[in-house]
Amino acid sequence: MKDRREFIGSVAAGLTVANSALAQSGSIPKRTLGRTGESVSCVGLGGSHIGNPKDVQESTRIIRTAIDSGINFMDNCWDYHDGKSEDWMGQALADGYRQKIFLMTKIDGHDRKTAEKQLNESLKRLRTDHLDLLQMHEVIRPTDPEKIFAKGGAIEALQEAKKAGKIRYIGFTGHKDPHIHLSMLKTAEAHGFTFDTVQMPLNVMDAHFNSFTKLVVPELVKRNIGVLGMKPLGGGIILKSNTVSAEDCLRYALSLPTSVVISGCDSMDRLEQTLRVARGFQKLNQSQMDELLAKTRSAAEKGEFELYKTSQRFDGTIRNPQWLG
Repeated sequence: MKDRREFIGSVAAGLTVANSALAQSGSIPKRTLGRTGESVSCVGLGGSHIGNPKDVQESTRIIRTAIDSGINFMDNCWDYHDGKSEDWMGQALADGYRQKIFLMTKIDGHDRKTAEKQLNESLKRLRTDHLDLLQMHEVIRPTDPEKIFAKGGAIEALQEAKKAGKIRYIGFTGHKDPHIHLSMLKTAEAHGFTFDTVQMPLNVMDAHFNSFTKLVVPELVKRNIGVLGMKPLGGGIILKSNTVSAEDCLRYALSLPTSVVISGCDSMDRLEQTLRVARGFQKLNQSQMDELLAKTRSAAEKGEFELYKTSQRFDGTIRNPQWLG
């Protein structure tokens, strides 16, 4: 019996070492989140899609599997599915999962009072006393930067929340026009403020049309601001061009100077697809990047596969102006 126990023990120990080595070789790479110095997974879990599964149990399964697999960056927003995405994520982050991740959400309000109200609602739904990152959502109108930084504007609420320990870092997002992003950076600088992160669409189509990659990313790298890429598949629309695969879309976005590429995963299959690409990821070389851009150039030139830039389909605050306050 003793020999048998020793044999079983040695086999178990060997399997543990083997599994540990396998997990390490296939781990999700970490990157530094700009000037914050935070270490975050190269891929993040998109919050909008977390509200799509049939029930909270399936959503929880996706979130916890992502975290257990090494994804530590969670994306969300006050307005996703009328708060359901935050509520479901908050439930999934119980049992110690909140402590394992870098939690980000976004708010829409442009004035101080509305921004403060939305922030507190987000904290309640996410069941946490603080956010690692709060971002101003959908900076998509040329007038947005001045409204946010005006006296009594939303930036005042965010700065007060940071002092109170409710948030650690501050950023902004947008999907419409890189020039509006540049205006937001310029307006912040004029008010003596520097963002910690900026989020924008970064994908194989973007490089050819009104490009965030060409106009905004170099500015962020220069200022050491965390680069958050979103819509690597353009909301799935890029795949309809029949030019590239979903995996190639993810590989391309991950090869840009991004801190995190946020991927929408509303099923275990989508999550596994993201994990397959991210595990042990090595950046594409310039020749491989050029090959993907050549495949997409013709389809991308008019922006028809980037509807977030060329239509109002993705503009939640255009359809719901009351969210702005």
